[in-house]
This record gives sequence, structure tokens and C-alpha cells, in this order.
Amino acid sequence: MLHSDTVCYTSVVRNDLLLIMLVAAALSMSACSTTPLEPYTEDTPPLVMVPASQAGISDQRGRFREIFCAVLEERGESIPDYRSCEDALTRVGVEPPGTGEPVALGQSSRQLVVVMVPGVGWDCFEEWLDMKNTERAHVRQFGFDFHIVHVDALSSTTTNARQLRDTIIAMGPETAEPRIVLIGYSKGAPDILEAVVSYPEIRSRIAAVVSAAGSIGGSPLANDKTQSQLEMLRHWPDAKCTEGDGGAIESLRPATRRAWLANNPLPTDFPYYSVVTYPNPERISSILNSSYEKLGKADARNDSQVLFYDQVIPGSALVAYVNADHWALAVPIARTHSTIGSMFVDQNDYPREALLEAILRFVEEDLEEQTKREK
Repeated sequence: MLHSDTVCYTSVVRNDLLLIMLVAAALSMSACSTTPLEPYTEDTPPLVMVPASQAGISDQRGRFREIFCAVLEERGESIPDYRSCEDALTRVGVEPPGTGEPVALGQSSRQLVVVMVPGVGWDCFEEWLDMKNTERAHVRQFGFDFHIVHVDALSSTTTNARQLRDTIIAMGPETAEPRIVLIGYSKGAPDILEAVVSYPEIRSRIAAVVSAAGSIGGSPLANDKTQSQLEMLRHWPDAKCTEGDGGAIESLRPATRRAWLANNPLPTDFPYYSVVTYPNPERISSILNSSYEKLGKADARNDSQVLFYDQVIPGSALVAYVNADHWALAVPIARTHSTIGSMFVDQNDYPREALLEAILRFVEEDLEEQTKREK
């Protein structure tokens, strides 16, 4: 006869496994289907694919690598999920050299404040995820700050853009120098872009916008999903999410995102940066393999949810190709659910705290350089 503690443990593990299978089904968008990921249509703006250098993208990977490597070396194994710099970033094509300049690792000169907009379903499973606020605690040591905006988990970019606008206005009066760095993870990135286009009153408060594995161009996987499938996340234990306006999946469809980008030039009040997930195939968690392979029918260079070139904001600085799958970048499942981590989400380890610090230091340095050039 099993001891009662063993029975309870087994029950908890079984429940957690069922939960992670549910979230995989709802978020990975990996339904078996023979339909094309990109169906034939004549309803599309003209599109081209050209090298980043010919599309208004500034390749800043060399300098970012210097900064990220310096952060990792300085913090060492005191940070969670430490990796060597070479393993943390993916070298794609010819990476430009760094500047060779020293990397400042002291207190922030601008006291930048991250306002992170998470992806689809966040409010449904945030309580279960139990993140411990490690990112905030880490960057606060150096004079930065970090907040997550609770936009609707299952709503459209239009609804979430309005919620983001209200959050920014509620943060208090403007400062002499803008301090807010908007970081959009997954669908959070197009939520941000729609906000800065639709609500000019927030632009003077924003120092920079960063896409982190952002679904800027949408995801072909969204063409194979319905909103009702996504709404399974509302049944997550302790879920706080509501059905919202029911527009999340439509907002992620490539045709929707491309049409929006074609009709909405981005404001030039602040710089844009793109951090792209470009994992080696062995860095895809096993539970995400099916969606990785499905999306691989369009292009194997994906993070299991988004193609690498669909993560780049038009006219932005390309900061990094990160060797992590879509979940590993921002959803630390394995840290608080070790059994699930070892069995299914087995490539979830990534030094997120160091990455966030490096992004902020890179942005701060770049803003300082822009200020000097303007004088």
C-alpha cells in the first residue's frame, strides 16, 4: 500500500502533467492538419523578403554580444540557469564585430523602467507559474525597475493596446527624460506597437520599445487554430483570465499583422529593438517539438511558435539571436515545476535575468550615444 504522502505527490504530478498538456494544446497551436500553414490568398499587401541590411534594420549583434558576455561573466553562476555566452546566443550568418569598448556594469544612469507586456494566456497561468519576481529583484540591484502589465490574456491587440495606454498614463506624471522601456513578449509586442500608434499621448513617456520573440508578423500556426481552443486556458487552476473580446487568435494571424503593419507606420519618437529567438533544434523542449516541426514546414528557423524573421520590428536594431525556444525565453516553467521540466519542458533553462540586464544596459548605452549625437 502506498504511503499517503506518495499518493498525494503522485496526484500532484499527474495533475501538473495534465495541466502542461492543456497549455501546450492551447498555446503551441500544433493541431494535426493537412491544410497549408499559409493558405492561398490574393488579399495581402505586396511582400518581399530581403536581407536585414536592405530593410532598414541595423545589425547591432556584435555590441550586444559584448555586453551580454560581460554580464554573464560578471554574475557567473550566481544567476539562475547560467549558460556560457557562446551557448546563450546563436551565431547567424556573419555577425558584425563589437566595438571593443568597456561595458558599464554599475548603477543605471537613466534608471530605466521596464514595462513588460506578456503573451497570450498569461493571466490564465501566472499564479500557477509562480515566477518569484526574480527578474525584478535582479535588475533593481542596479537602479533599473521591472513591471508586468496585466493586459487581457485572450483579447485582441486593439483591446490590449488601450489597456497598456491606461497603465502608462496611470504610472504618474512625465519625467524630464523618458524612462519607460516597453518590452513585448510574443503577442505583447504587437500589443505595444498598436498602443504607440493609436495613442500619441504616451509617446513622450517612452524611451524605447523592444520585441522579445515578438509575433510582429504573426504566426502561421494561428491560421490553424480557433479562439475557442485558446479559451481552454480559462479552466486553468486559479486562472484570472476572462474571455475578453475573443480576438487573440485573429490578432496573431499573419494576414492580420501584415495588413496592420502596411497601414500603420510606426512613430519615430523613440528607437526600436528586436531580440529574436533562434534556437538550435536540440534546444526545443520535447513538448514543443510538434509545433516546431509543424512550423518547420514553412521554415525550420523557428522557436516552436514564431518564425525568426516574423519577430523583427520594421526599422529596428537587431540586437540578438537567442538560443532558446519560445517558452524558455520568458516562461520559467521548469524552475517551479521540476517534474514537468525534466519530463516535457526539458529545454526551459535560460539565464533570463542576465539577458534582461544585458538588454537594459544595451538600450541605455544606445540612448546615451543618440543623445550625444543630437547635441
